[in-house]
Amino acid sequence: MFIEIQTNSSVPIYLQLAQQLIEGIARGELKPGDSLPSVRAFAADLGMNMHTVNKAYHYLEEKEFIQIVAKSGVIIQPNGIPKATAEEQQRLAEQIRPLVAEGLVLKLSEEEMVDMVRELVQHIKEGSS
Repeated sequence: MFIEIQTNSSVPIYLQLAQQLIEGIARGELKPGDSLPSVRAFAADLGMNMHTVNKAYHYLEEKEFIQIVAKSGVIIQPNGIPKATAEEQQRLAEQIRPLVAEGLVLKLSEEEMVDMVRELVQHIKEGSS
């Protein structure tokens, strides 16, 4: 899996890393039970601070996408990731709402926004930008 960090982005580096690992899980590149590199090794591979990788891992652990097992390492949730709960769906809707409002202000139609989401889903599944 290829990780690309944009240092000039307004998105924090730890979040870019976490989001790319989430996309890897969504594409099936990272499967339940797969191991991720240690914090130290991943930081060295990516040329970034260990604290940044650690923060990304803890973010993913909080979302229950990975498990951090002391002295054993980091693994993708071994039992698989369950379907979103109603609370998780609500949280995602709240995060998407400002973007939808911005799209409406910019005169995008509902159909254009739905098409945009479909394209993004397809690009994530295919692994393209």
